[in-house]
Amino acid sequence: MSNTAELKLGQKLNEGKTKQIFELVGEPGHVLVQSKDQITAGNAVRKDQMEGKAAIANKTTSCVFKLLQDAGLKTAFVRQHSETAFVASRCEMIPIEWVCRRIATGSFLKRNPGVKEGYRFTPLKMEMFFKDDANNDPQWSEEQLLAAGFELAGLTIGRCEVDIMSKSTVAIFEVLEKAWATQDCTLVDMKIEFGVNVTTKEIVLADVIDNDSWRLWPAGDRSQQKDKQVYRDLKEVTPEAMQMVKRNFEWVAERVKLLLESQARGRVVVLMGSTSDVAHCEKIRKACGSYGIPCHLRVTSAHKGPDETLRIKAEYEGDGVPTIFVAVAGRSNGLGPVMSGNTAYPVINCPPITPDWGAQDIWSSLRMPSGLGCSTVLSPEAAAQFAAQILGLNDHLIWARLKASMLNTWVSLKQADKKLQECSL
Repeated sequence: MSNTAELKLGQKLNEGKTKQIFELVGEPGHVLVQSKDQITAGNAVRKDQMEGKAAIANKTTSCVFKLLQDAGLKTAFVRQHSETAFVASRCEMIPIEWVCRRIATGSFLKRNPGVKEGYRFTPLKMEMFFKDDANNDPQWSEEQLLAAGFELAGLTIGRCEVDIMSKSTVAIFEVLEKAWATQDCTLVDMKIEFGVNVTTKEIVLADVIDNDSWRLWPAGDRSQQKDKQVYRDLKEVTPEAMQMVKRNFEWVAERVKLLLESQARGRVVVLMGSTSDVAHCEKIRKACGSYGIPCHLRVTSAHKGPDETLRIKAEYEGDGVPTIFVAVAGRSNGLGPVMSGNTAYPVINCPPITPDWGAQDIWSSLRMPSGLGCSTVLSPEAAAQFAAQILGLNDHLIWARLKASMLNTWVSLKQADKKLQECSL
């Protein structure tokens, strides 16, 4: 990994309590985010140096942003540059902290007397706070945010933009919540910030997400908390206490790397009745690839060679890898029913419908004998998505890509509607 000294730094654009942001000469539209060895609480009322914190925070943020980007979520992160710095797209920051809560604790209890600690929010509880240190970051409503009329990088923050940030905050939280669950760790709450990319004019997740940004309770037990709350709760800051805080931060930085790894294996096996169906099957394989799912194509006919079909089935059942079978057969579909009747693994029919006999042929995939449970999906892309939804139940990386795809579709519709309304006015 390269050293910060190899980059040509321009002017310092901003400096906060825990990081500095520099312009990058020679990389238009990019900045360097340099972390500091400083930890603060209560708007820097408490402030201490913690040797190594910059590297720990940078490792955590880089892993989190890589997880989110690999899923397909839009962030400002470009690449990790050094142990203590990363390169990001230059953004004009929207001065709002978006807070997403799964469990009631902390300041929420003070502002909402009567709510018991541990109350679980379903759906998630959303709050926003205006970044204003002098006034202790007051809580804002959506109406206040809309009334503020912020204009950043040429984009006015209106209803469309607020809805995008709100929807994105929930998706980001849920992706990270499911990822942390693989480590038997509860994501209690989290704060994030958005910016407007000065080049693309898009709203993206920006700033950082590190151990200052969330509450993490291993095994759902607050007494084992590993986040910055431990530092906030210190009655006295001693060298021994700071070492304990540092160990917690290191624990998180080590485990966050594991979030990039799949905790489950899975695959899709597409069985086609003949090579004339290859083009249809390739669409399934391509769509599976977009979710990070390995996809194998095989040729077999349940009518002409049922023994070989069952041999192929046994081949994939024998290695213990979770498998979804997709049966692609035109005319009379024997593959799906034969497979479904002989395996406990899920089977999806995805027949290549033709304009001549398609209306008749489809019934061989829809009307099954009793005791068979194969589903039928006509679109190759939708068949892959259905397979991803099954495998995503036990694979947080596949689930994250599904969640990001849903969000991106929603955002594109929201923006299309905004554009149409502007053209109509």
